[in-house]
Amino acid sequence: MNSIQSDPFVRNEREKEIASRSDRLADLFEKRAALHDREGSFPFENFADLRESGYLALTVPKEFGGEEASLYEMILAQERLAKGDGSTALAVGWHVSQMLQLRMNLSWPQKLYTDFCRRVVEEGAMINKFASEPSTGSPSRGGRPQTAAVRTEGGYLLTGRKTFSSLIPILDQFTVTAFVEDEEQVCTFFVRKGPGVSIEETWDTLGMRGTGSHDLLLDAVFVPEDAKIENSDGEGAVGSGMSDHGGALLHIPACYLGIAWAARDFAVKFAADYRPNSLPGPIAELPHIQQKIGEMESELITARTLLYSVADRWDRLPAARASMKPELGLTKTVATNAALRIVDLAMRIVGGSSLSRSLPLERMYRDVRAGLHNPPMEDTVIAMLAQRAIREAGGL
Repeated sequence: MNSIQSDPFVRNEREKEIASRSDRLADLFEKRAALHDREGSFPFENFADLRESGYLALTVPKEFGGEEASLYEMILAQERLAKGDGSTALAVGWHVSQMLQLRMNLSWPQKLYTDFCRRVVEEGAMINKFASEPSTGSPSRGGRPQTAAVRTEGGYLLTGRKTFSSLIPILDQFTVTAFVEDEEQVCTFFVRKGPGVSIEETWDTLGMRGTGSHDLLLDAVFVPEDAKIENSDGEGAVGSGMSDHGGALLHIPACYLGIAWAARDFAVKFAADYRPNSLPGPIAELPHIQQKIGEMESELITARTLLYSVADRWDRLPAARASMKPELGLTKTVATNAALRIVDLAMRIVGGSSLSRSLPLERMYRDVRAGLHNPPMEDTVIAMLAQRAIREAGGL
């Protein structure tokens, strides 16, 4: 049965079209995934396909020629894309989620935003925001960036190093956080590749090897005054939008559930087809194999239901977004842990051959582990849930 027809989370014709495009792209990416994983190389050809298909304009406003996808539609597209290659889905997810955030919070100067949206639609331009640094760790922990912005005539000079800079091999522009010393505040700057910008190829990891998340080096990079976007409080040049309160980060759990979904499909097909000569039929008929398949289904259905219900509520109730932060974080935590469990079960079903690089499961097993280190972190989510429960009980 066609997976789109049987998917309860595809609700209408527009969503069917979005899902179909992602399925077509995933089929292409799947054929290249093993090679890029083995080499740790960036899949430039995948991004050429994304550009050609119009995918990069998924969350750009319609007034600039984009598709103006909702959060629900974005995660639908991202989850299915990840079935083909998790690295590509996670990497492009930073771009489409950034464009969704920008559409919500209107933090860029109007001309910069308008021009960039048109470039995304017409040229396939992409963006990501780089905030992680070696000495501060995840920006979600609140560390002050060591990257410094020093005032100079007509703008600023930026110097520093950013880590986990996904997409950097293909980006012509990006935003970075930096501490403006004479203003005593953290600001975000729009930076174009040019003099003083370099890449140190440090990304050689266990999983998600094709995201191109190398270190970005800035050495007295000039940024004009009008490319200073916002300060640490999110006060931008436009400032009339609203925060997404982390909603766009649902592209992360969508990616890991997509990988897990692909692992589930592989394992179930293997179980239905594999007939060892010690058995009268396929291993899918064995009770302990059916137990594992049922456990995979339980994990996948539960996590997907939470993911899509939270996204739907976020779309429908803008005024409630600020109070949904614990649920958004919980969705990521539940999805990531479910993905780990599903891929583990898939490998147990397939057996020792699942360790072979000739099969995709060992790559999927490594890729889903990366979800543990994407924001928000599990301890932070659990603390938020606990604090809210205590407040509701009148304890704080």
